[in-house]
Amino acid sequence: MAASSRWRLARLGLRARITLAFALGALLLSLVLAGTTYAIVRESLVRQRERTALDRTYVNARLLRDALRTSDPDVPRLLDSLQISAGSRPVLELDDRWYASTLEYGRDALPEALRERVTDGSPARMRYELDGEPVLAVGVPIPAAGAAYYEIVSLAEVESTLRAIGVSLLGAAAVTTLAGAALGAWAARAALRPLRDAAKASEAIAGGALDTRLDPVDDPDLRGLVSSFNEMAQALQSRIERDSRFASDVSHELRSPLMTLSASIEVLQSRRDEMPERAATALDLLVADVARFQNLVEDLLEISRFDAGAVRLDLEEVRLVDLVLHAAGMGGDPEVPVDVEPAAADAIVLADKRRLVRVLANLLDNARMHGAGVERVSVRVVEDRVQIAVDDAGPGVAIDERQLIFERFARGGGAGRRGSGEGVGLGLALVREHVRLLGGQVWVDDRPDGRPGAHFVVELPLAVRTIEMVG
Repeated sequence: MAASSRWRLARLGLRARITLAFALGALLLSLVLAGTTYAIVRESLVRQRERTALDRTYVNARLLRDALRTSDPDVPRLLDSLQISAGSRPVLELDDRWYASTLEYGRDALPEALRERVTDGSPARMRYELDGEPVLAVGVPIPAAGAAYYEIVSLAEVESTLRAIGVSLLGAAAVTTLAGAALGAWAARAALRPLRDAAKASEAIAGGALDTRLDPVDDPDLRGLVSSFNEMAQALQSRIERDSRFASDVSHELRSPLMTLSASIEVLQSRRDEMPERAATALDLLVADVARFQNLVEDLLEISRFDAGAVRLDLEEVRLVDLVLHAAGMGGDPEVPVDVEPAAADAIVLADKRRLVRVLANLLDNARMHGAGVERVSVRVVEDRVQIAVDDAGPGVAIDERQLIFERFARGGGAGRRGSGEGVGLGLALVREHVRLLGGQVWVDDRPDGRPGAHFVVELPLAVRTIEMVG
């Protein structure tokens, strides 16, 4: 049970837990103060009521003692002449006879223990309930007249006052609890502001803003956290910049010998028909590897431009369907079906045509290399955005790898299951970077038709939707 309660408490956010702690503390403190105040007030009111009743009872007892010394006293008239407070009832025992101002108050209205003590000659008082009403009975013996005088005092007014005080104290406790919760919420917001700033800074760094830092603070308890965070961010930025410079430098250094190698291969290809079969086969393998090497170098250079912030966009209005058909035809597979919804037939986007063609080419290459071939390319409009989808016939992408495959050099379990393992894992990373620059997003899902395979979707903002008028 305790473990379950701790688990439920752990599910609350830190701010909610701080607010709850303040509220519970305020509630506990207010209940303690309310209980203490109620007990003190109750004791004070009851004691005051008892003192008043005792004093009046003794005064009335002396009056009765003097009046009962006369011959043939009129007892009922004497009882009616006494000065008693509202809600009090006088009762007199005289020569084993009981007299009261009202019939319902008499011998049976007094507790036996109280009567016995007064009969023994000792004054006494007792609190009890009479007909469901709290009362105080005070008895004083009058031995000179062979009598005993009692007053039954109602405590209903005191109890009513105490109930009103109790309700007021509970209301004050509720208000105090709410005030404690409000104070806790304010304190939590103030205390967690540095954590929120750190979370925002972390998100900014994860989004590529590596120069993001936390502002210095005067709080000695937070100064170490801010300093450590900024040092970590600086180290991370320096490491990424070094890696980016290394990749850029290596790529630039490889371009010159690669161009020389490509030119040499072109010369060899022009003499391919004169070569023996084994030499021609070796030349074909060399041509394929050099082409793959060229693509890798170009991808690394493109990635380094992204990291250096040196990317330039040449935006123009692009008729999307024409560009998709062009990109599908460039892939050397004219049999790839391209489905276009009627609403998307005239869709226009504001994009960099070269980058958008590269996005589609990389998705088509990914489907051929890792997805057992392209099954379909589709274009559709969703509200104010246009979606380009590429479906393949591969095993699909596991849910826990659908973000990973867009990371650089991601060739983990998902890549291994999806095909031959060619490529170095930069194609989909470049797709994500290009699409992000164009103001869109890319993701992968299961195929909507339920068949095995992956469903890659590129979503871009729609610039203009032209509706052709007929007639």
